[in-house]
Amino acid sequence: MSISDWVRPGIRAMAGYQPGEQPAPGQRVIKLNTNENPYPAPAVVLDALREAAAGEALRRYPVPDARPVREAAARAYGLDPDQVVVGNGSDDLLTMLLRTFVGPGENVVAPAPTYSLYETLTNIQGGAYREVPWGVGGSLLVRAIADADPALVFITRPNAPFGFACGLEQVAALCRAVDAPVVLDEAYADFASDNGLALLAEHPNLIVTRSFSKGFSLAGLRLGLGFAHPEVAAELHKVRDSYNVDALAQAGAAAALDNLDAYRPNLDAVVAERARMTQALRERGFRVAESQANFLFARVPHGDARPWYEALKERGILIRYFPDEELADGLRISIGTPEENEALLGVLDGISGG
Repeated sequence: MSISDWVRPGIRAMAGYQPGEQPAPGQRVIKLNTNENPYPAPAVVLDALREAAAGEALRRYPVPDARPVREAAARAYGLDPDQVVVGNGSDDLLTMLLRTFVGPGENVVAPAPTYSLYETLTNIQGGAYREVPWGVGGSLLVRAIADADPALVFITRPNAPFGFACGLEQVAALCRAVDAPVVLDEAYADFASDNGLALLAEHPNLIVTRSFSKGFSLAGLRLGLGFAHPEVAAELHKVRDSYNVDALAQAGAAAALDNLDAYRPNLDAVVAERARMTQALRERGFRVAESQANFLFARVPHGDARPWYEALKERGILIRYFPDEELADGLRISIGTPEENEALLGVLDGISGG
């Protein structure tokens, strides 16, 4: 008897998704590796969570389709609740999309480098994951994507791990060029200068996903939004897990969406620090691309970036290192508070001087 013989061949061959390192409980570190917001959620959101926890929310099932969150999102973004799907994190929405649109052996296409979970989820679904390169300056190679015969397309905007944002006119052109759903993953849109929600009115094959883990300071609640044509949203509702969004997450999300202005100071602070850190790292010899997200991808002055990553970790600072050939000379650094960022710069100065 071999347990591996029971496992589907595609699953047995997978390595599985590797998330960013999480410190052990009580471990004191400066955490700049998973792109959380360095500031807490506004008081009005925290108050809503406390109120929900003190009531009956924990002993009763939550609203099955998260209708209060869908209505709050519709108010916040000028859409209809029937255009909104709520997930247990935006990763849950990615799973719904693959369940709905991708059959065994069908192609899922994404410009790369990109979010590595796309490949993992595609393999779980039994699809075929196909990558095409980004064009010059982070542009979309529309024809290359269309020629890959996609059943589903994933576009990160702003991109992870680099932070650039392809042109919205290119996204629109891609929607016209492919006879398939196009997913615009806008996990970092709260830090960007524009977003793709306005394209929904003209492109029924466009789906926009958002996260509460970055701009909204609610990574611990696990909640995401999907915006789509009502007919597409109705199909996605068929495949979501029952009661997929818990009651506390729904309470926090609705409060956040009804109080977007309360987040503005935090978002502005991150964007300001992003600009300051871009300049500071460049002055230290790092090659840093302009970013529209809450992180920077900084290529080290020389050689592989792993020694820098390890030296920072030894000094209690977590950042993200990717061993892939195209990324191995770089560090992805989440934007922290000014104090955290100064600590990072001080350690980098010590490493380069030592």
